[in-house]
Amino acid sequence: MAAPISSSSFLMRYIICCSGFLCLILCSLEKGFALEEREHAHTVEVNSLLPATTCSSSSSSSSTKGHMSKHASSSVLKVVHKHGPCSRLKKHKSKTPTHAQILQQDQARVNSIHSRVNSKKQLKSVDDLRESAATTIPAQSGSVVGAGNYIVNVGLGSPKKQLSLIFDTGSDLTWTQCRPCVKSCYKQKEPIFDPSLSASYANVSCTSATCTQLRSATGNTPGCTASTSTCIYGIQYGDKSFSVGYFAKEKLSLTNTDVFDGFLFGCGQNNQGLFGGAAGLLGLGRNQISLVEQSAKKYNRFFSYCLPSTSSSTGYLSFGKGGGSSNAVKFTALSTVSQGDSFYGLNVVGINVGGTKLPISASVFSSSGTIIDSGTVITRLPLTAYSSLKAAFRQRMKSYPLTQELSILDTCYDFSSFKTVSYPKISFVFDGGLTQDLDATGILYVASSDQVCLAFAGNGDDSDIGIFGNVQQKRLQVVYDIAGGKVGFAPAACP
Repeated sequence: MAAPISSSSFLMRYIICCSGFLCLILCSLEKGFALEEREHAHTVEVNSLLPATTCSSSSSSSSTKGHMSKHASSSVLKVVHKHGPCSRLKKHKSKTPTHAQILQQDQARVNSIHSRVNSKKQLKSVDDLRESAATTIPAQSGSVVGAGNYIVNVGLGSPKKQLSLIFDTGSDLTWTQCRPCVKSCYKQKEPIFDPSLSASYANVSCTSATCTQLRSATGNTPGCTASTSTCIYGIQYGDKSFSVGYFAKEKLSLTNTDVFDGFLFGCGQNNQGLFGGAAGLLGLGRNQISLVEQSAKKYNRFFSYCLPSTSSSTGYLSFGKGGGSSNAVKFTALSTVSQGDSFYGLNVVGINVGGTKLPISASVFSSSGTIIDSGTVITRLPLTAYSSLKAAFRQRMKSYPLTQELSILDTCYDFSSFKTVSYPKISFVFDGGLTQDLDATGILYVASSDQVCLAFAGNGDDSDIGIFGNVQQKRLQVVYDIAGGKVGFAPAACP
């Protein structure tokens, strides 16, 4: 007969048993929380955040072909960061700007965009621009198209000359520097385009309806030469850099097979600003003289691009339906709220950090509006939204040491003593139910391993328009279906 179990012994065994069960539950919960935390975080090696010194373009080519192979009708151009090792401009004598200069130029661009959206000023005349240029525009100033932008290579003229142009969804007029540079041309990598050597070049008359299209595209009333009645364009950017010259028609070759006769562009005779050795700018805005509109019959206002993860990789810019061939592309409607004639609007309704939606009213975003812009580096948010994002990000990053601010970036960390780091995933929520995760490379701005910053900034207040910048667009396939009234995204579309 078994000995009876005393009440104290039974109680002790019960406690031990329950303690073990409780420990099992707690351990399981802890593992679950850790797993969930990892699911909503990026863990990367610190060295991988820094760009390489050599170009890794081969992998990009295969990636591009994978996205475009189903549609031979598309035209695909290689995209490179203009100061990276993949750029033809890399050996240009102009100095690569510092990170502080890049961000200062970025702020100048943002100020210019805010001014364009909000301005009620009357149009300036090109004559005013030409008269004031010599005294008010310093040659050493950085251009508003900035140091953080991307270039493509196109052909211009007959026979065609290859030119490296900065592509910009926030600008409309395509222009390049032209000989004889009547007043001033900055230094560029390639030979300056000479219209006298092209069989297909023709000036636009200042009495034509075409000349008047410059008003909305440039913000300046076009001028007219007294001797030849040639239309004169003038465009001035946010930091006072500018281009002035002849409005003309020329043959534009995107590829060997995609050629556009009579393409309207600016042939710059007086240009100042640091454009990093690029020959000019390729305008992809919404105005009727942008490349998107001038090629509408062929491409039906459809283009896409992928910006590479670092300056040592390459992406692509594609025109035509082939750019949207991936089934992974998810769309949101283009904003119908007016953001000016040039910009592409997005309806942002929320932001998630680490899998948790931030407590920001959708009205914060709707009252200011948001545009997507390939030329702005750092995403700008309404001040209320940015404050919430910063607080949530800092809370999840409190195990890493904060370090000094970098220009407009006020949340920076020192990762120099870490081999790997983890930081929370961030996603944008758009009207219509689309939630788009940013790539791991689209959250941080890396100056060095001891200064890695959250790549967002707040606007002056909640009324200034928000801007979805190019850091946040990295590695995303960004698809513009203008005819369909929508913008789409797909992940991991280029290296």
